[in-house]
Amino acid sequence: MRLKSFTENPDDVAAFKVLQSEDASRTYEIEVVSHTGKGELIVKVEGVQTREAAELLKGERLYVSRSELPDAGDEEFYHADLIGLAVKTTSGKTLGTVRAVFDFGAGDMLEILPKEGALIMVPFTKAIVPIVDIEKGRVVVDPPEGLLPEEKKKKRQKPPKAKGKEDSQ
Repeated sequence: MRLKSFTENPDDVAAFKVLQSEDASRTYEIEVVSHTGKGELIVKVEGVQTREAAELLKGERLYVSRSELPDAGDEEFYHADLIGLAVKTTSGKTLGTVRAVFDFGAGDMLEILPKEGALIMVPFTKAIVPIVDIEKGRVVVDPPEGLLPEEKKKKRQKPPKAKGKEDSQ
């Protein structure tokens, strides 16, 4: 079976012999057979002997029990710990909450769900996200000019035309 690993190093998933379903109702013992690249592994799943049995697991999201994960180092965070945190700017403006964390290859991006309006994507870098406080349930962002949607709208608006003598007749 193919398994897409979302660990920092895809091979790290092999250290966790038992994975569980999203609701933790089922567990799966895995053995890494080979690598396909791009974070994918070929694995054997104990008890899955046929192609038909493997097809039943297609699309299943598998997780590692939190108790088996090592502590995150200083200035490191598990994506799951960031989801749901309140997001404010350094000036104190509330932006929303962290909805998801994505890695598109050039670094992590925080997806912020505002109370209204479009989703906001923010690069998860120390310069743009200087404060992450898991205990207080918050993230503080220092967005560069033009990053936030309302700033983009302001930039696009043209200044009003100045009225000249021709306009006053």
